Amino acid sequence: MSNIVYEGVNWNKPSSELAQVFWDQQWKQIWFPEEIAVSKDIQQWKSFEHQGTYKKVFAGLTLLDTVQTNIGMNRVAAYTDDLQEKAVLTVFDAFEAIHAKSYSYIFTTLCTNKEIDELFEWIKKNEFLQYKANKIADIYTSIKESDNESLWKAMFASVMLESFLFYSGFFYPLYLGGQGVLRNSAEIISLILRDESIHGVAVGFFAQGIFSKFDTEKQDELKVWGYELLLDLYQNEMKYTDDIYAETGLSPDVKAYVRYNANKALMNLGLDTMFPDEEVNPIVMNGIRNEGSTYDFFSQKGATYAKAKVVPISDDTFDFSNLN
Repeated sequence: MSNIVYEGVNWNKPSSELAQVFWDQQWKQIWFPEEIAVSKDIQQWKSFEHQGTYKKVFAGLTLLDTVQTNIGMNRVAAYTDDLQEKAVLTVFDAFEAIHAKSYSYIFTTLCTNKEIDELFEWIKKNEFLQYKANKIADIYTSIKESDNESLWKAMFASVMLESFLFYSGFFYPLYLGGQGVLRNSAEIISLILRDESIHGVAVGFFAQGIFSKFDTEKQDELKVWGYELLLDLYQNEMKYTDDIYAETGLSPDVKAYVRYNANKALMNLGLDTMFPDEEVNPIVMNGIRNEGSTYDFFSQKGATYAKAKVVPISDDTFDFSNLN
């Protein structure tokens, strides 16, 4: 039997600046995909021209959210010393699982079982998608006990994923939803994007706390590592974008949106941006809010979101006599 002294997390005494803020904000935003009427998109879907691109966009997002759920957030949380920050990261992990499930909900609503099976096979075969998943996952699995450098690198990778790499996938549903096309599916993406915005800001903030403890020489070394990683991921992302958007002609717009969000990721980490300012497609910048579906970015849920009506539990709930 070990003699470790375990502590309880004490929220009455703030130990981490802003941890309570991130905790409260995430829970204010709780939502579930089944409460959004994606079925209203079915009629438009039947005649939608670029179904292949749309399905691959969501399949790619599914893989990245699965990596973030099963490897990323829980490993970063496991090696984070501050118990309040650890709790926040654990909550974020649960939301990543909701995100991954959301895409399956869209697939179930719009696609056949055969199409869904083919998509999950495509995930395993797409070299650009697998490259970025492996690159990020390798950094997560390299965290060492009581090693702030490897923890900072993992947090850096997490911010790259949530503030940068997701956005080549987010582009298409936001672009379509902003024009009133497949708007309910796009509403799910806008809700996911809102969560990811908090995750990127929070993990970036926690990473900055670790970074400030390094001496100047180590900071400079880590900056070089970080920018080299970003450039590597960016070059792969350009190939991935060309691959999945080939039939739409939207690759240049997607790439501009990706660069915009790469800069945002660096800003979340307190670092200088890498790419010059450029115009980003205004429909995507407005997202789903463009066509009558409005929400306050950090408080309310979207207008197409309706809370499920839950039947209260009673004695009849446990009466199974009528079941075959």
